[in-house]
Amino acid sequence: MPPRSTQQSGPARGGRGGSRGGGRPPRAGPPQIVGRGAQMTGGGGQPSGLPSALVKTVGVQRKGFGTIGRKIQVFTNACEAMVPEGLIYHYDVAIVTEKTMPPRVAHQLIKQLQVQPEFHPPGAYDGKKNLYMTHLIDFGGRDSRDYNVAMNGNSQPRDRPPRIYKIRLTKVAVLNPEGLQRFIDGQQSFSEADQATLGALNIVIRMLPMQTHPYNSRSFFTDTEVKNVGHGFQLRRGYFQSLRPAIGRLLLNIDLSTGMFYKDGSVIDIALEVVGNRDPNALSMERGLPNSVFRDLERYLKNVRVSVRPAAAGSPPHIVTISSLTREGASRIIFQQRDGTSTNVAAYFRQLSGRPLQYPNIICAKLTVIVSQTAKGAVLPFERCTIVPGQLARMQIPPDVTREMVEFSTKRPEDRLQSIRNGFRVLAYGQSEYVRSFGLSINEQTFPMTIEARQLPPPQLLYGQGSKDKVSKPRDGAWNMIDKKLYKPESINRWAMVVFDTRTRQDTALSVVRSFIDGCLSVGINVVERDPVIEYASGQGGIQQVATVLKAAGLKCVKKNNVGKGPDMILIILPDGGNDIYRAVKHFGDVTQGVVTQCLKASKCNRAKLQYWANVCLKLNAKLGGINVVPDAAASAHLSDLQNPTIIMGADVMHPAPGSDAPSFSAVVGSVDSLGVKYIPRTHAQTSRLEIIADLHTMAKDILASFTSYQLNVEKKLPQFCKPKRLLFFRDGVSEGQFGQVMEQEVAVLKKVCQELGIAPKITFIVVGKRHHYRFFPRDPNARGEADKSGNCLAGTVVDTGIAHPLEFDFYLQSHGGLLGTSRSAHYSVLYDDNNFSPDALQSVAYLLCYIYARSTRSVSIPAPVYYADIVCSRAKIHYDPSGVDLSDAASTVATENLQSFIDGFKPLHGLHKTKMYFM
Repeated sequence: MPPRSTQQSGPARGGRGGSRGGGRPPRAGPPQIVGRGAQMTGGGGQPSGLPSALVKTVGVQRKGFGTIGRKIQVFTNACEAMVPEGLIYHYDVAIVTEKTMPPRVAHQLIKQLQVQPEFHPPGAYDGKKNLYMTHLIDFGGRDSRDYNVAMNGNSQPRDRPPRIYKIRLTKVAVLNPEGLQRFIDGQQSFSEADQATLGALNIVIRMLPMQTHPYNSRSFFTDTEVKNVGHGFQLRRGYFQSLRPAIGRLLLNIDLSTGMFYKDGSVIDIALEVVGNRDPNALSMERGLPNSVFRDLERYLKNVRVSVRPAAAGSPPHIVTISSLTREGASRIIFQQRDGTSTNVAAYFRQLSGRPLQYPNIICAKLTVIVSQTAKGAVLPFERCTIVPGQLARMQIPPDVTREMVEFSTKRPEDRLQSIRNGFRVLAYGQSEYVRSFGLSINEQTFPMTIEARQLPPPQLLYGQGSKDKVSKPRDGAWNMIDKKLYKPESINRWAMVVFDTRTRQDTALSVVRSFIDGCLSVGINVVERDPVIEYASGQGGIQQVATVLKAAGLKCVKKNNVGKGPDMILIILPDGGNDIYRAVKHFGDVTQGVVTQCLKASKCNRAKLQYWANVCLKLNAKLGGINVVPDAAASAHLSDLQNPTIIMGADVMHPAPGSDAPSFSAVVGSVDSLGVKYIPRTHAQTSRLEIIADLHTMAKDILASFTSYQLNVEKKLPQFCKPKRLLFFRDGVSEGQFGQVMEQEVAVLKKVCQELGIAPKITFIVVGKRHHYRFFPRDPNARGEADKSGNCLAGTVVDTGIAHPLEFDFYLQSHGGLLGTSRSAHYSVLYDDNNFSPDALQSVAYLLCYIYARSTRSVSIPAPVYYADIVCSRAKIHYDPSGVDLSDAASTVATENLQSFIDGFKPLHGLHKTKMYFM
């Protein structure tokens, strides 16, 4: 819901950038592509895209544009729109007679309300609290008015009069779109009133499709492309749409989206699919339905709408919502009838319908109804229920469905663009009475838009001694390690191998040892011990056995080498599907023992080629403390300045699945070396869904102290050159609405930490986002200079005009080469910058950091420190005792009052791992 203006009447005055002046600047036709050097329409003479210096911003104000790189043009999935000129009247909607109301039903009520003449032309309603009109409704001099609306519900008997709902409309504000236009033109700040106006216009463009299609916050879904993916789910193709301010113009961003839906059909059939059985009688607790399977099925069916065939023959079906399941069958559930006699559910349905239930002993659906302000449960046999089509599943996506969703969503760039074009027939802006009545103009002919872009040159990378050619020159975001040695390889003096795969025989295990050693030597890692201890275990003895076997292998390694030190690493061979073993291995290595562990799948490591082992060594060398590759001096000039030691941090917060009260996890990683390639991690559990990093003070202080120590003791620098002079903080996982809060609180913490440590680095705070919907497409997907083999734009494509923020320093960087589908750029928003970086400098640094991801020979889509923080967050569950609660099931098991116990149960990283990239 957009923030509400506090203004109660009269035209909106816009934001903090000044008064309205003499009216809106004249518009001479649709806006053109904004280029660096043109003049902004109505912009008062400043260069295009550069806002007035007097305008206040949340982030850093844009002061210029980048110039480095080859100038190109690309398509983007947007078209031009015009801000309407008429006032918008904002009303609060309260359905007085109901505590809660599903948006679907609320829409029906408001549509029925707007049949009355005073609401013509009809307004745009968001399904919750906000109604927007193009005219003022006459409340007879008051600020609100109550309306009685009669409407039959889905479960309302036809022989009863329709139910009366009381709806109260209250005037909230009058929104003047002129303020939004002035913001777009760079003449004023983005005020709360402008946010409300933009929110209103987004509701306007959604109104028509919302009435005919299932939808979520910004997308709606059709049934033209549907894929059943098992587990009771199906995927549907949908369309995302959002009006977004850009430099000098309003844009409509349109993209494809994918929704996970409940599969429609018989509840019995769907339930059997969920539990993985074909026999309906297996849905009986008496027949051995496991408690865990019952809970999974109940979690699946909770809040699902079903069409019910009533017990009475000839009665029409009605729609209800399942609240829970019964553990007993219909034949065992006794209830009292209106005449005072008792019967069971199965007998009740047999009596009224004249037919017995086919499955009277299986579990039933339960729904809660309110009678005289008392909650009572009604029970419905599964065989009388059918899941209603078109219901979005708002729950954590199962892993198997995630893979299907990725495949379903994957489209080559040219196919994606064509699918969006086809979507205009469904979007039907020209046919929407709401778009017309609000005066909102959508220029579909400008789709796809052509925007200016640049292709940044890739950095050159350096490998180590013994390489045939130390310099690697990436192409299309990729390079290879043929005849290359790692920049700083670590040695493996002592090690052990543990085989948990029962199909891996001794001769196979010895072959894996030889191949592993050969792979290490090929990249420069010296393996001193050539005949390691090998332990075999089934992995069937429970989680505790895993730690016992690993410890035994370590002790045998100590005894064998007789040096009083444990193994440098343990190599583990896992069976396919050995996720529980993997979790126990990592808990032992990362938390309990502080030993490097490297897991391999038995199906992949046996007879693997040298390339496989090279990839394993990239991960292993970083875990051991080595460095795989570094940028050359020219590429790292912004980071390796001796006079300005620079520390780079990446941070992320990971939240639990929808509906869960499990803790969130935060992670911060920081560089300790002068080239920004070696990182150390810190991670903590915190309050569920808290976006601010709660323990940033502790984590940042540890990392900053470690940076100084590493510079002094490892790189042997003079003390005056060991303290950081610049701090670049890349923050992931922040929505645009939280920019101000996160920046203010977290920058303040960083400053306080620096003050406590007696250092004063200049701070640059950048949010890196991937959840936007802008996509870039080459104008000619077959042209070698415009597209890579996947049909995507080339790695290094950067956009800081055209679709960029009207006021603030931001840019989009597609730093990686395409593989499958359409690549997504990262969106960089500079919220704080004491270093006063130029656009070229910051874009070059961001692009460089995408090439130093240690376990890949491809550039990645976001800077390596952000990627690392994301990995550390995703591994946070490993910090819990593997024999305890599995947080992946916490959506229904973790209560709010137990949250603190889960935070307290988070075990710290072992001290030996605090200076290593153990998470690789």
